[in-house]
Amino acid sequence: MHEMALAQGILDVLEENAGRQGFGRVRTVWLEIGALAGVEPDALSFCFDAVTKGTLAEGAQLQILAAEGRAWCLDCGRTVAVAARCDSCPGCGGFGLQITGGTEMRVKELEVE
Repeated sequence: MHEMALAQGILDVLEENAGRQGFGRVRTVWLEIGALAGVEPDALSFCFDAVTKGTLAEGAQLQILAAEGRAWCLDCGRTVAVAARCDSCPGCGGFGLQITGGTEMRVKELEVE
């Protein structure tokens, strides 16, 4: 389950920022996850709770913000929304899509003390 490694990476980001910005506790983490990122939000939430035990983020709420997948169609030249990497273009039906967004996962905002 790669969500455990992702949760540990989130905690690493939180601890690094706590050192730089001087906060001692994280109350809420808003995390943006793209539809094409290959991340299972429920599994990530479970893993986040596990890895944050005994840390500055123990008990913190993980708020997941979904970001839609985006692609540029090589056939019709449009930028379109896609739900999966293998989707066809909703405009022309072509499969020549170049993914341009929705693969990211990033900490968007923090509530800290």
